[in-house]
Amino acid sequence: MKAIVCPRYGGPEVLEFRDVPMPEPAADEVRVRVMATSVTSADSRVRAARFPPGLGIIARPWLGFRGPRQPILGTEMAGIVDAVGAAVTRYRPGDAVMAFPGGKMGCHAEYRCIAETGPIAPKPEGLSFAKAATLCFGGSTALDFLAVAAVEPGERVLVVGASGAVGSALVQLARHRGAHVIAVCSARNADLVRDLGAGAVIDYATTDFRGEPGAYDVIFETAGSMMSREALPLLRPKGRFAAIAAGLPDMLATIGAPGREGRRVIAGPASEKPEHVQELADLTASGVLRPVVDGTYAFDAIAAAHAYVDTGRKRGSVAILLDPAARD
Repeated sequence: MKAIVCPRYGGPEVLEFRDVPMPEPAADEVRVRVMATSVTSADSRVRAARFPPGLGIIARPWLGFRGPRQPILGTEMAGIVDAVGAAVTRYRPGDAVMAFPGGKMGCHAEYRCIAETGPIAPKPEGLSFAKAATLCFGGSTALDFLAVAAVEPGERVLVVGASGAVGSALVQLARHRGAHVIAVCSARNADLVRDLGAGAVIDYATTDFRGEPGAYDVIFETAGSMMSREALPLLRPKGRFAAIAAGLPDMLATIGAPGREGRRVIAGPASEKPEHVQELADLTASGVLRPVVDGTYAFDAIAAAHAYVDTGRKRGSVAILLDPAARD
């Protein structure tokens, strides 16, 4: 099969289009013919070895020293089951599915095997493969941090980086929980985040969103532009700062008891739970969650997609089409 391989760390030019062995499903696995996948900020960071402050020395032994230990990137996919293991009962060939291997990656390939009890769910009817393939990276992260932060109805929630894959999911899902959402983004994305459910929008280029002490119950920081020492004064008593793009200083700030008046920091990687995939499919089918796709690229143009994601200006997600029909 064809796959995009990242043999070493570097710019988008390091990516190679290669023939690699076709995977065979184990007894409890299904093999998916990938119709669409995505290039996420995680793919961009891993390819470039661009890690949050203080985490490079920790990340390389885990991910690989000279290049990714898993050279086929890609955290999410949507496609059609084409083969099943002998013990599989939930799926059969021809089923349309969406899946989220997450940190295990491997979705930038024509086929990917995944356990039938793993992070996989039927694709919602009427949803294109391209949109289904972009739901899980941002959506799963949003679900996990919303749960850990325990967002409640009526709370004031600030989402920094509200137009990205994680931010756009947070805006929608926090609003669904009954929170009043204030979104921080560029002026060009203001209409988008309002349409997603933000009650107010702050243009970071013209307004200092750090200038209102004690204004928020929860702050979700997805862009890596705010540290805990800046965020904590903006929180109400018992407020929570969720540093989703956290570096080592914010992770260290989580150690110990909550800060003054119960304010606390939440940081670290999101938990990747298999049940999130079905929950995201259900939320999308019911109209609560809308995938935001900035653009689509052909499989052999994935380096261009990486270059665009590297700019930091994408809205929502960037989809990669392995089959032109995946767009519809």
